[in-house]
Amino acid sequence: MDRDQIILFSLFALVFAGLLWGRWRYDLVAFTALVAGVLLGVVPEHDAFAGFGHPAVMIVALVLLVSAGLVRSGAVLLITRTLIDTGRSVGAHIAVMGTVGGVLSAFMNNVAALALLMPVDVATAKKAGRHPGLTLMPLSFATILGGMATLIGTPPNIIIAQMRGTLVGEPYQMFDFAPVGITVALIGLVFVALIGWRLIPSPGSGAGQGGDLSIYLAELIVPEGADVVGQRLAELEDEAEKADVALLGIARGGKRLRGIQRNTVLQAGDALVVEAGPEALEEFRAMLKLKLAEEDREAKLKAEAPGLNMVELVVPEGARIVGKSAQAMGLFWRQRSVLLGISRQGKRLTTRVRQTPIAAGDILLMLVPEESASDVADWIGALTLADRGLAVTQDSKTWSAIGLFAAAVLLASLGLVYLPVALGAVVVGFVLLGILPLGELYDNISWPVIVLLGSMIPLGSALETSGGTQLIADGLLWLSGSLPSWAVLTLLMMVTMSLSDVLNNTATAIVAAPVAVAMAHGLEASPDPFLMAVAVASSCAFLTPIGHKNNMLILGPGGYKFGDYWRMGLPLEIIVVASGVPAILFFWPL
Repeated sequence: MDRDQIILFSLFALVFAGLLWGRWRYDLVAFTALVAGVLLGVVPEHDAFAGFGHPAVMIVALVLLVSAGLVRSGAVLLITRTLIDTGRSVGAHIAVMGTVGGVLSAFMNNVAALALLMPVDVATAKKAGRHPGLTLMPLSFATILGGMATLIGTPPNIIIAQMRGTLVGEPYQMFDFAPVGITVALIGLVFVALIGWRLIPSPGSGAGQGGDLSIYLAELIVPEGADVVGQRLAELEDEAEKADVALLGIARGGKRLRGIQRNTVLQAGDALVVEAGPEALEEFRAMLKLKLAEEDREAKLKAEAPGLNMVELVVPEGARIVGKSAQAMGLFWRQRSVLLGISRQGKRLTTRVRQTPIAAGDILLMLVPEESASDVADWIGALTLADRGLAVTQDSKTWSAIGLFAAAVLLASLGLVYLPVALGAVVVGFVLLGILPLGELYDNISWPVIVLLGSMIPLGSALETSGGTQLIADGLLWLSGSLPSWAVLTLLMMVTMSLSDVLNNTATAIVAAPVAVAMAHGLEASPDPFLMAVAVASSCAFLTPIGHKNNMLILGPGGYKFGDYWRMGLPLEIIVVASGVPAILFFWPL
């Protein structure tokens, strides 16, 4: 290896290490590597920010905007609201929800599809009397599978298509991914609906153990003149048991007292630290005439609106509140909202609720002014665990939104309009029709993903130009020896899928696509089957919650543990490889 290759491989190793470490967000890791590459002379200065003008970056941003418009117009809800039936069996429910999720994911960002369907799935589980952990993981996997079917379904497909244009001369079109993607998605969905969900640990043994969605660590304030003032904490245990509330201790003077403090005499201003569901919490509060918040805060909240609501919010990866506490964010004075409780996958927290740093996957119980839940959720970057009707504000323009989008897909598929231009026209139409408010337009773009893409593309190009991708391809070909082509494809898919399980799927596609083309040239074969193998493998991250945003999004609501994903994910990945390789070779011959 020469100097440039050594530096680039070192930079990529540091990027992978940084992404696995997770201390810094992936966009910062990638951008830091890009700056280092320029300073070290392995990325030309004039190409430093070329990635931000790459068509793949623009398409990803536009797809996010189009997805937001389809949700706000009610176009997606029009489909889901007619298909939910709490009387279905678990397998039948998964089949229906998985099909809906897969179809939606093919035409909108798969994270957006899951974000829309997850509250529906949770509500259905509650009505049916079953744990949502039985169905949320299958729904997440179905939306990931569905995204493989079209160009705009998932970022890896967009990247692969544009790289084919750069490396081969012509990019993939809208439905070039469909034959392989639909085949693999259907086989995967059948497995998930019939067998896969049965492999998820039951709520009593793994997923959901102590991770019931409705159980929160919360605090209730003892007001002046309350009957409990002067009583010992132990004297409240009978009332707590009747309301199904667990008494954990007392907070006084801004600090949590050590231990349960059963014999401590309660004073006005104390906070009772409890573990309970929203309904039990309210019953216990009303029984003892306690407060959900300090009196001055509650008065200010009521001044904002006629009433107050308790809402449950799930915190996805990358949300504004991740790593920060409600107190540090100024949640009350900025949004006139109070954090009542936190549910963290069954873990018992030892700090004050408002002083606890929030983690991705947490579920928050919030006290908010009436009709402001959507605004608060959007501000902190969370999702409500209820039907987000407030986000669907333009029901009268549902068919206009569907028509615009369908026309854009048709024109792009026929090659009459360049895809980014077609998607851009849809966004302009959504703004002119009032479906997407102009003031909120850029809030719907996931900027960390854009920075990740814009930073990784120049690094990937530099690795290819330096001959680094050829070295990796030669190494994989050496490992495969004299194996037949299908075995080489299988090896490529396994390596790519393994990377995607621990890294961002976008970064995986950027690194693996040039390697795939180099391997094809080494075998004197068509690059298409190798690129398709990378497209499928980089999208299919089912072993861990960190491999895909959808898997992280369900971590808290499903009550899952890190090790729960592989139980269904490992056989699903084997099925993807076993079905994907024959499908690729059939539709894209060597």
